[in-house]
Amino acid sequence: MTTLPLKAVSLTHVRYRKGDKLGHFLAWVSLIPIFISLGGFVSHFIFRRELQGMFFALGLLISQIVNEVIKDSFQQARPETCALLEMCDSHGWPSSHSQYMFFFAVYFTLLIYKGIGLWNGRFKWIVGVVPWCLALLTMHSRVYLGYHTVGQVFAGAALGIVLGGLWFWVVNSLLICYFPLIEESAFGRMFYIKDTSHIPNVLKFEYDNARDARRKMASKQATD
Repeated sequence: MTTLPLKAVSLTHVRYRKGDKLGHFLAWVSLIPIFISLGGFVSHFIFRRELQGMFFALGLLISQIVNEVIKDSFQQARPETCALLEMCDSHGWPSSHSQYMFFFAVYFTLLIYKGIGLWNGRFKWIVGVVPWCLALLTMHSRVYLGYHTVGQVFAGAALGIVLGGLWFWVVNSLLICYFPLIEESAFGRMFYIKDTSHIPNVLKFEYDNARDARRKMASKQATD
């Protein structure tokens, strides 16, 4: 009986040298795209259902498809260090982790500074810096841990920046005019899909409306 070779699911399969504390930290950093996708966008759909967030997630998905097409076309090998990590069965150029994080950083920053988001002007610069720090850390982690060369992560970062900016323009210049139609569609009504792009500070808007609704309910109960 012929035994077929085993292959691991590499979604969260990140290796580092035992005892290397920096490597351990960067291994967790390398999983940030997974946390964003599964924890961030899935939670966003369940609890908020904002069209901006949905198109943001769609753009990241398209970006990763583009990454796979380019990898299959150029078929550039990963560095020799990758052989020790049992992760050399896929191509390395461009880095999908770097591309994902820099796409995320560009799109997220543009959302914040366009006024579409949850923060007011006092905190914009702080919030805007965070995704870039995470993107740079992720890029460094892929080289430090041996999964990519410097050239591969920089190629991924450059492609992510270009695609992130391009997709933001497509969504907020060409597709945004269809958001009201999506809201009023059968799909939108069924799943409570909404667009708050026109509201500068969504957190304050929802906070004020929640307090107002509670006051009205308390007033109604008092008069009954």
